[in-house]
Amino acid sequence: MGGFDIVVISLVVFAAIVLFSAIKTVPQGFNYTVQRFGRYTRTLSPGLNLLVPFFDRVGARMNMMETVLEVPSQEVITRDNATVTANGITFYQVMDAARAAYEVNDLQNAILNLTMTNIRSVMGSMDLDQLLSNRDEINERLLRVVDAAASPWGVKLTRIEIKDIDPPRNLVDSMARQMMAEREKRAAILEAEGRRAAEILKAEGQKQAQILEAEGRREAAFRDAEARERAAEAEARATAMVSEAIGQGDVQAINYFIAQKYVDALAAFAHSPNQKTFLMPVEASGIIGALGGIGEIAREAFASKAPAAKPVRPARRVPDAGQQAAVPGTTVTVPLPGEST
Repeated sequence: MGGFDIVVISLVVFAAIVLFSAIKTVPQGFNYTVQRFGRYTRTLSPGLNLLVPFFDRVGARMNMMETVLEVPSQEVITRDNATVTANGITFYQVMDAARAAYEVNDLQNAILNLTMTNIRSVMGSMDLDQLLSNRDEINERLLRVVDAAASPWGVKLTRIEIKDIDPPRNLVDSMARQMMAEREKRAAILEAEGRRAAEILKAEGQKQAQILEAEGRREAAFRDAEARERAAEAEARATAMVSEAIGQGDVQAINYFIAQKYVDALAAFAHSPNQKTFLMPVEASGIIGALGGIGEIAREAFASKAPAAKPVRPARRVPDAGQQAAVPGTTVTVPLPGEST
């Protein structure tokens, strides 16, 4: 092999080396920075890229995909001096490869320390009860603060989540007792309110019942008074008619009126609930006379309506055993219907 062949082979090898150093392939999800004599010039995107041999070289290989960063546990003192242990997780994504490569040293460590510092700051400004019940508010405040602090580095914080908040055991026991006391208090309040509502409803029902009962009594009294008024009016009209008949010389009307009252009084005595037989002094002739007066009134009424006829001589009336025994001033036993004498 001659010297010319060696030169050709050397040129071919040199050309291959130059070509290999000039072609760079960037995988998907990554960006490469290009430095010329140590100074940043441009960023290579995914795919096939060409560099100036011996002048340009790849600087930083930045992962542009969203990255998860674990935040280790740390102690946090709350505003009410309670000590808790908290840890979390951070999601971030590099948006500008050049700034992420040259604006900060050790990007992941910087984001981690920034997140831990703000966790202590945000959680330390809250009370323990607020800390345990408002995780969404804590996450939102952390994300807003850390993202604003990391934006000059070309990084976007997409999410920060607090995973665990562990208070001391004695504090957990105290919180459990407090919760139990609060629940018992609410149960007692609800029970008292229920009893009060029941008593109010019961009193309201009694009030309505008394009102309805009073209205019923008032209506009944009004009806009774109206009935007594009607009866008094009827009695007054009857008395006026009898008085008018007497004024016109009709003696039979007064006989009928007295006989009716006499018979009603005897009927009232007969229906007395405390005895079946009563003894009282009566004048049988007075009763018979009253009945006779009623009969005379009836005959006159029929005679006034019937045509004129030959007068008939009244038959002689023979007194029965009751009339013969009834002597004024004696006591007569009057059996009620359904009883044997």
